[in-house]
Amino acid sequence: MNGNEPAPAREPLRLHALKRGDTFVVSDPVGDILGDGDGLFDDDTRLLSHFRLLLGETTPSLLSTAISHDNVFFTANLSNRPLPPLGGHSLPEGVIHIERRRFLWQRHLHEQLLFTNYGQSPALVPLVLRFAADFRDMFEVRGSERAARGAMAPPAVAENGVRFVYHGLDGVTRQSRLTFSARPVSLTPEQAEFHVALAPDGTSALHLVIGPGDEPAPSPARFRAAAAQARASMWRERRRAARLATPTRLFNAWIDRSAADLALLTTELPTGPYPYAGIPWFSTTFGRDAIITALQTLWLDPRLAKGVLSFLAKTQATETSAFRDAEPGKIMHEARKGEMTALGELPFGHYYGGVDTTPLFLLLAGAYAARTGDLGFIATLWPSLLAALGWVERCADRNEHGFLTYARGAESGLANQGWKDSEDSVFHADGRFPDGPVALVEVQGYVFAALTAMAGLAERRGAAPEAERWRARAEALRGAVEAKFWMHEAGCYGIAIDGAGELCRVAASNAGQLLFSGLPAPERAARVAHHLLAPRFDSGWGIRTLARGAARFNPISYHNGSVWPHDTALCIAGLARYGLRDAVLHFTGQMFEAAVHFDMRLPELFCGFPRAAGEAPIAYPVACLPQAWSAGSVFMLLQSCLGLTVDGWQGGIALDRPALPEGVDILHLRGLSLGKDRIDLLFERTGTQIACLPRSHNGDAVLITRRD
Repeated sequence: MNGNEPAPAREPLRLHALKRGDTFVVSDPVGDILGDGDGLFDDDTRLLSHFRLLLGETTPSLLSTAISHDNVFFTANLSNRPLPPLGGHSLPEGVIHIERRRFLWQRHLHEQLLFTNYGQSPALVPLVLRFAADFRDMFEVRGSERAARGAMAPPAVAENGVRFVYHGLDGVTRQSRLTFSARPVSLTPEQAEFHVALAPDGTSALHLVIGPGDEPAPSPARFRAAAAQARASMWRERRRAARLATPTRLFNAWIDRSAADLALLTTELPTGPYPYAGIPWFSTTFGRDAIITALQTLWLDPRLAKGVLSFLAKTQATETSAFRDAEPGKIMHEARKGEMTALGELPFGHYYGGVDTTPLFLLLAGAYAARTGDLGFIATLWPSLLAALGWVERCADRNEHGFLTYARGAESGLANQGWKDSEDSVFHADGRFPDGPVALVEVQGYVFAALTAMAGLAERRGAAPEAERWRARAEALRGAVEAKFWMHEAGCYGIAIDGAGELCRVAASNAGQLLFSGLPAPERAARVAHHLLAPRFDSGWGIRTLARGAARFNPISYHNGSVWPHDTALCIAGLARYGLRDAVLHFTGQMFEAAVHFDMRLPELFCGFPRAAGEAPIAYPVACLPQAWSAGSVFMLLQSCLGLTVDGWQGGIALDRPALPEGVDILHLRGLSLGKDRIDLLFERTGTQIACLPRSHNGDAVLITRRD
């Protein structure tokens, strides 16, 4: 994440989001947009900065708010407060019901306001809609200040709508148009007023369309048609992957909500599906986030990994730029489409300041090939893989121990370029910040895994000399990490080594992520697991990013003591790799219990305060929700519990000491792709054992190897 800029303060978990492609909307529970970080956004520009529904001069009472189970519809149920007479008698409280229903389709927000009169007399309801468009770049919304902005044209008021136009400094004219299905009784550039006439038990509907295009006038038929298309599109997105289900109601709700969130965040690009990172601050293509999300879901949906690899290969750096932290072969960290990045005010149009993204790209390519056996796709990707590994090797050769390091090229870039990229996230035991170039411990694990993966792919392509060289380099890196990062007195790995070769002797969750790569010796992995299970790391709701008691520890911080679900999931996958199944079940149970308190939707992060009896986990106030790698965490957790690996080379499934989370006795896995076949698996607890019953859709025998 680009964590170096503050986000506007907002009430945690009280905003509601919809997304479709590069368009998303964030509003409060009433459905209003009141500023700060909410609004209607398209291509990193806010098209609607204020949108408020009033009955007369008052906000209606909120009865309920819901996002549909497939994340297509937002619905708020509202009722009137006492209203003064409007051409008749006054209306008592609670006789008018308003269903406010909206969805996104083809870059536009479609909204229906359905009024019902439950009173005994006719009613004339004074509806007021107030609106504004500021066309601010996403980075402005997040707090960046600009020396100058473009020019707003005078709003154009038509018979049944208003058009806002902004002429950007980048030469792009952007517009936002609000159109109503009925002519208002009064319309200005700031508000529309309607008098909604209702007979007793009568209904009336108003439809709106808001967005950047010149769309036809809204109508009930158009609303229904677009809604059906939006729902069908989301259904197709969700049906692509294998599906998990369990009779355990709450656990099933977590699985279902997470799958829906991933479908919501996934955008179909020309290169294939790509999971955008999170709403509202990171609804765009991030390299690291997408790779991690693809790894979390690879066993269920290899097509997502293929889309991620294809896009990142297409946007791979080909030239050197200190401003963009780019060098030939590097994989993109972040891409933006707004005015500020187009003008070069910020480097994030195509920004490459992520030290781990490139080795993770290589790791994902190897994992995809092992999952699918798709060497044909790897052949098309091979030049990009060689370029990526070339950058890794060139950069590592600058370090005397062969470590991959980072140091930003310009002050506008990220100071820290691992996944913990806030400015205070890497430090020495006494709190000092290290001088660069900095080598992060988990990044060396990713390089080890990348070299190993590339060696395996090279062997299958008949390139034995390259395979031997890369495998030898991986083993040399393993030895250097074990020698230089291990803290003998603490029994753990330090977080980083600075430019002077001094170890940052800080215990952090980075050491848990190192287990994911398989680099540590088993006895050291066991020591790391011991630390993660101790109260310094174990918050009761997941693994803290930093050990309690360390310098700069703060449970309310972004990276120095909070709990990130994806981080915990990667640590758990590492524990599973070393066969530590009890620890896997322990933390999976915690993540599930946290999800219950967050309405079955894990946020980007939450605070790392210790768990207290009868209390819920404490929300982080500006966390993204939904967030792709948080939604994907449940699938990595379940794979870790099951110890399940799909072998694309042999066309079989391996189970390593399978287990089920506490309280889950049955788990169905349906539609798992295995070559050209699709199979279903039923996992069932029988006493202390987990039985696995396979069924092939083609009627073929399913090869399952099992270790208990």
